[in-house]
Amino acid sequence: MLNRYSVSKNLFILAAVVFGFYYAMPNLYAPDPALQIGGVSGSQSISEAMLVRAEAALEADGIGFFGQEVQDGGKTALLRLKDRDAQLRAQSVVSRALGDDFIVALNLAPTTPEWLLKGRAQPMKLGLDLSGGVHFKLEVDTDAATDKRMEMYQAGIKRGLREQRIRGMVTLDDRRVALRFRDEQSRERARQVVFDTYPELLLDRVDEPDSWQLYAQVTEATIAELVDYAVSQNLTTIRNRVNELGVSEPLVQRQGSNRIVVELPGIQDTAEAKRILGKVANLEFRLVAETNAPVTERQRYQYRSDDRANLTEWLERDIIISGERVSGANAGFDQNGQPNVSISLDSEGGMLMSRATRDNIKRRMGVLFIERKYRTRYELDEKGKEVAVRVPYDEKRLLTAPVIQSALGAQFQITGLDSPGESSELALMLRAGALAAPITFVEERTVGPSLGAENIALGVKSVQIGLSLVVLFMMVYYRVFGIAAVVALSVNLVLLMAFMSLLGATLTLPGIAGIVLTVGMAVDANVLIFARIREELANRMAPQMAIHAGFERAVATILDANITTLIVAVILYAVGTGPIKGFAVTLSLGILTSMFTAILGTRALINLIYGGRRVDTLSIGTLPKRIDGGGA
Repeated sequence: MLNRYSVSKNLFILAAVVFGFYYAMPNLYAPDPALQIGGVSGSQSISEAMLVRAEAALEADGIGFFGQEVQDGGKTALLRLKDRDAQLRAQSVVSRALGDDFIVALNLAPTTPEWLLKGRAQPMKLGLDLSGGVHFKLEVDTDAATDKRMEMYQAGIKRGLREQRIRGMVTLDDRRVALRFRDEQSRERARQVVFDTYPELLLDRVDEPDSWQLYAQVTEATIAELVDYAVSQNLTTIRNRVNELGVSEPLVQRQGSNRIVVELPGIQDTAEAKRILGKVANLEFRLVAETNAPVTERQRYQYRSDDRANLTEWLERDIIISGERVSGANAGFDQNGQPNVSISLDSEGGMLMSRATRDNIKRRMGVLFIERKYRTRYELDEKGKEVAVRVPYDEKRLLTAPVIQSALGAQFQITGLDSPGESSELALMLRAGALAAPITFVEERTVGPSLGAENIALGVKSVQIGLSLVVLFMMVYYRVFGIAAVVALSVNLVLLMAFMSLLGATLTLPGIAGIVLTVGMAVDANVLIFARIREELANRMAPQMAIHAGFERAVATILDANITTLIVAVILYAVGTGPIKGFAVTLSLGILTSMFTAILGTRALINLIYGGRRVDTLSIGTLPKRIDGGGA
């Protein structure tokens, strides 16, 4: 029958509409401001006593809260706040109450009902210019990078002298390597070795009674290169870590000489983000020192695991390799069911490891875990206000010290880890790359509706104005057909929100511009169809035939117009970054949903109104004059 859809097609359209409303509904529930608490280590858990301590601190300061809960199997806790403006004050209060062993981060806690969550319906992520993201400003410790490089120079020079059988003492003296020898000949041989290996170092001879000394120091140009390399390497590493977090449309860029800005739209676990981004999880592989080794050539370290916390080992100061040589890392379990990390080294790292272990079979090798931590102290500023000052320090703990049974190559395993969470975190750190220098969080903020309210209001207002004008035009100009187009347009917006929520796309201010553009494009298809119907009616075609012909003959034009626009949107997504990608995603989804609602949705409504019965006239506005100028 003319202008009648089959039952199956009607059910399909109805199912699409129900789908759209279901997955768009979470966007009606505004999130609560919250504090998220997590441990500085992935193996730490949040106890009820700790949560009570945090609550007591908030109550003492008069900050309202509710809905406190422990999440993620005890790894994190969430405290919902009644006042969004009190978030920063609440963070400071709870951080002081819990101490340096916990990370207190700002967050927005979802309020989506459980019946929606069961169907994996989530609210749409909003960009930093609207809401639902976190902004970090990180500062790279360039002094630590320089000190680390000097330690590498010291270790390399010691190794070179040992290979050439040159006896002498190699120590660090501020930012230079000091070499002391018993005779001038040894010094001159050592000078040639250092010059050939490290031509960038400045060498200076100093003679003292019964002591021939050689000082190797870096130039200012070399220091500048070291600083630039450290910041660039940290930038790359942080980008890799952000990718591991699975954040859509992140921004990671350098600011100034030693700062990095990180913006993570739509992030849910801000405590985890802080821990992953700022973690200096590096490794050093060293041989366990011989019992008769001089104290100047060995260092004492404590085990990291709780069951061996009181035990220590003496390790050689010389480093075999560090985390920079790690090319891959995966968490797993050994044959005993204990967590471990499988390590893959680069070619140079594999060579150094093979050389060190080949000559030291049956000796023990220690795996040193290096972690940058902070101690917080409170001082009075110029205005007499108490402020928190974070003092960084490096904690070096021993993971394990197994016996070398055979020469190791580029692939081996690290055991002795406390938990699967710790092994996964360590693997992520090593896989993403070691930080060339420690970083400090100098600024942190969650952009919520309080800060993005103006952008949200302006964006919503633009959509409302655009939608209102389109609705007014369609209803006045096309009457009943215009009403059908308006209903289809509303469904189109619902479907667009549903797909963006389902796909985890991030809505930004440019994305709202894409929605406004979609509103115009959605009715544009209906205008083409309705204009075609009016032309057929003006040419004396029967109403039912005119409806059929209008929809059928306009489809090709609609498809051509929308496909060309879709091609441009895909190109924008491919070459664009950040907000440009957000605009492209919104535009692409809007094109697809508008074609569905304009061609199928509007047709279904018109069929419901006019289909399957005798119709003499159509409420579609004023008809145009006949083109051929024929009779009345």
